[in-house]
Amino acid sequence: MKTIPRILYSLIAAIALLSSTAIAADSRPNIVYIMSDELGYYEPGFMGGENIQTPNLDKMAAGGIIFRNLFAGSSVCAPTRCCLMTGKHSGHTSVRANGGGTPLRAEEMTIASMLKPLGYATGGFGKWGCGGRDSTGVPEKHGFDVFLGYYDQVHAHTYYPPYLIRNSEEVPLAGNNGGSEGKTYSQYVIHDAAMKFIRENGAAKKPFFAYLPYTPPHGNFDIPNNDPAWAIYKDKTWPEPARRYAAMVTMVDRQVGEVLALLKQLGIEQHTLVFFCGDNGGNDYFKSAEHPRGIHLANKHPQTGVEYRGTKGTLYEGGVRVPFIASWPGKIAPGQVSEHLGYFPDILPTIAEVTGAMAPADIDGLSILPELIGEKAAGHAQAKHDYLYWEIGGWTAIRQGNWRAVRPKAAQPWELYDLANDPSESKDLAAAQPAILAKLTELATQAHEPVREGTFASTDRHERDRRAKFGKQDEPEPAKAAPKKTNNKKAAK
Repeated sequence: MKTIPRILYSLIAAIALLSSTAIAADSRPNIVYIMSDELGYYEPGFMGGENIQTPNLDKMAAGGIIFRNLFAGSSVCAPTRCCLMTGKHSGHTSVRANGGGTPLRAEEMTIASMLKPLGYATGGFGKWGCGGRDSTGVPEKHGFDVFLGYYDQVHAHTYYPPYLIRNSEEVPLAGNNGGSEGKTYSQYVIHDAAMKFIRENGAAKKPFFAYLPYTPPHGNFDIPNNDPAWAIYKDKTWPEPARRYAAMVTMVDRQVGEVLALLKQLGIEQHTLVFFCGDNGGNDYFKSAEHPRGIHLANKHPQTGVEYRGTKGTLYEGGVRVPFIASWPGKIAPGQVSEHLGYFPDILPTIAEVTGAMAPADIDGLSILPELIGEKAAGHAQAKHDYLYWEIGGWTAIRQGNWRAVRPKAAQPWELYDLANDPSESKDLAAAQPAILAKLTELATQAHEPVREGTFASTDRHERDRRAKFGKQDEPEPAKAAPKKTNNKKAAK
């Protein structure tokens, strides 16, 4: 794989911008990408979920397109975000560990840095996960004008942190000291900032990319008692964490509705492509003898009973399946359901084609624009992946059509499943189909390259952010030399 140097890439993009074939600035659509951390595949109403109310998402899905097979980039938080931002699958990304602050390399392009040369305002609001403070991976070094939220995902484990991070500087939150109690609920602050960004740029008719990787419903399962969503679930018979979780999903749904209403209010609804998805496979939260796959059935269809094996953190289907919808009034025909096979690396080239930007040469994704707006409108047929590839924490998985090979650990044998007849991955066909398995494992070998992570100039502020989860950010750390690389194998789930 070859990487285009940042300076050269900027020059090429500038030339494209000035060329006669470039898309005019005032015709470039806005992009809003909303991602809900930990939302399960079957939990929203538009996917068949029965427990949790998601009226705004259901309406968005009905007015646009539902992708039933557009998978996450990985089965855990940080690596999946790196796949999304860079257009690479996890055999090529720099962030494959889930330790919390592993950075992008300095020269890597992201969706935001791809759009900046075209005059886009770029804002991120939520959980970054691609580089802690004072590393090569901070968002303001990768194309974002502003990023407010959590850089490190351990910091993001509390909704009542003492502070959030805005462009590597601390934004104090009154009355908070980490944990599950405080006076300032971080998601409200993050969402308000996202709305302000959209409002200001939308009113100014400046093209914008709003990236909203919202943390709810990821645990801790906390939501203020006076939030309207809590009133819907507070008297349910489920355990309180299950009720809190459901309320957090409905809160996110309400906030998505507010974003969509703002676009309409600003008169830019038909000029804005909006995506919504989960970030990785759901967990079987709140399991019991009565509910072996969890109360909210993240990976089990509530009507048919068909279930996907595995959860977040695994590379069976349940670890990478996410709800995924897109809406673009006037461009995406309403009421569509797509079975197209794709994953997070496809988002960067899709946005590149929509906006006229130049995608980096070293990506693995394919534009799904023809699937979104139709092949006639896109001007070409929808490209298909030869295979989809994932790796994380010793796991490896590859899918080609309906054949899927999985290896849970490097020392374990490969497993093979025929998803056309066995979507639950219950019958291992490795011994029965050696030729198919050999083909897939050879492709998997070709898909992998050794990881090359970014670096930290200092880890002091990064470690401070991690301690802030417990309100202990001011506790001194033992003196130690700053590492040049990170490879934290301990998962920050």
